[in-house]
Amino acid sequence: MERKVGTISRGVRCPIIREGDDLAAIVASSVLEAAEAEGFELRDKDVVAVTESIVARAQGNYASTDAIAEDVRKKLGGETIGVIFPILSRNRFSICLKGIAKGAKKVVLMLSYPSDEVGNELVSLDMLDEAGINPYSDVLTLEKYRALFGENKHTFTGVDYVDYYSSLIKESGAEVEILFANDPRVILDYTKRILTCDIHTRQRTKRLLKKAGAEVVCGLDDILNASVNGSGYNEQFGLLGSNKSTEESVKLFPRNCMPFVEAVQQQLKAGCGKHIEVMVYGDGAFRDPVGKIWELADPCVSPAYTDGLEGTPNELKLKYLADNDFSDLNGEALKAAISEKIKSKDDNLVGSMASQGTTPRRLTDLIGSLCDLTSGSGDKGTPIVLVQGYFDNYTN
Repeated sequence: MERKVGTISRGVRCPIIREGDDLAAIVASSVLEAAEAEGFELRDKDVVAVTESIVARAQGNYASTDAIAEDVRKKLGGETIGVIFPILSRNRFSICLKGIAKGAKKVVLMLSYPSDEVGNELVSLDMLDEAGINPYSDVLTLEKYRALFGENKHTFTGVDYVDYYSSLIKESGAEVEILFANDPRVILDYTKRILTCDIHTRQRTKRLLKKAGAEVVCGLDDILNASVNGSGYNEQFGLLGSNKSTEESVKLFPRNCMPFVEAVQQQLKAGCGKHIEVMVYGDGAFRDPVGKIWELADPCVSPAYTDGLEGTPNELKLKYLADNDFSDLNGEALKAAISEKIKSKDDNLVGSMASQGTTPRRLTDLIGSLCDLTSGSGDKGTPIVLVQGYFDNYTN
C-alpha cells in the first residue's frame, strides 16, 4: 500500500537523568522500548535527538557563582568592568550576572535598546518614535531612560529587568551604573575592561572594542572555558548556553558531545539493526510572531550530530512544478511527472526556480527546531525526540 504519512515527530520519555548516568545506554533503550510499546518500527535515516539539558546533567557540567567570579576577576582585573549587551532573562543571565558582579568592584551595565539581541523588549519602537529617540546614535543614562519611559515590565514575565539586574549587582557586592546604547564603543568612555555578553554578534562586538582601544575584551564564551577549582566548563562556549540551576549555580552547555552521539548511534544499530542519525539539540531557531522573541539563546542549535545530518535540504517546490512545468497535467499523469522530476533532480538546486521558497537552512537547525517544539521546555518529560520520515519525499 502507498504510504500516506510523511514526517512524524515523537517525544520519548526516559528516566530523570543524574550526573554519572550512562546516558547513551538510557537513550538507546528508551527509544527501543518506546517503539515496542507503541507498535512502530524504527527505520534507516530516522533521527534521534537528545536535548542538551540532559547531556549536561549526565556530564555534571555545573558551575557556581563563586567559580564565575574567580574567572571574571582573573581575566578582567576585579575593579570596574563594563558588562554589555546581555539578554534579559532570569533563566539565562541572572545567575551569570551574580557571579560577574561578585568578581568586580563596579559594574557599568550597558543594555541594548529597544530590545535585547533575541527580542526581549525594554521599550517599544512606538515609544522611541514618540520620544524622538534614535537608538542607533542616542546614549541614555538611567535617569534619562526613566524620565522618558518610566518603568517597563517584560510582557511575559512581568519583570522590570533594569531594576532587577541593578538589584542583583548591588546584592552581589558591586556598585552599578546603567547605560542604554547600541554602539559597543560607548562603554569605553566608562572603562577599558569589557565583558561582552551578546551571543550571535559577539565576534563583531569584540573586534570593534579591540580596534577602539579596549585594554581587555572578553565574551561570555571566554568565561569558564576551562575549569575553575573543579567546576564545570565548556572550552568552546564558556558561559554561553548556560541556564539557571539554583540561585547560586548554572548548568553549562554540554561539552565534547561527539562521542555521545556516536555511542547512541552504535547502540541503536546493535539493538534494531538500523542506521539511525543522532544529534544533541538546544534552542530551536525560530521567532515568536507575537512576542517578537527569537528563541535561539544558545550559541548554536546543535553542538554535535552524526555525519548523516550534515548539509542543507535539496528539495523541489511541488506547487511550483504543478503551476508551471506541469500546469497542463492532472491526476495520475501529474503525479507521475512530478515523481519523475524529483527522482531526476540535480544534486545541487541552488538558484533553480523550481526550488524557490524552500528553506536553505542547515538540516540540524531545521530538525533541532522541530525537536525543541516537540519536547517543549516544561513538564512534558520527553527530552528525547524521534523524528521519522524527515528525509522522505513525494516519491517514497
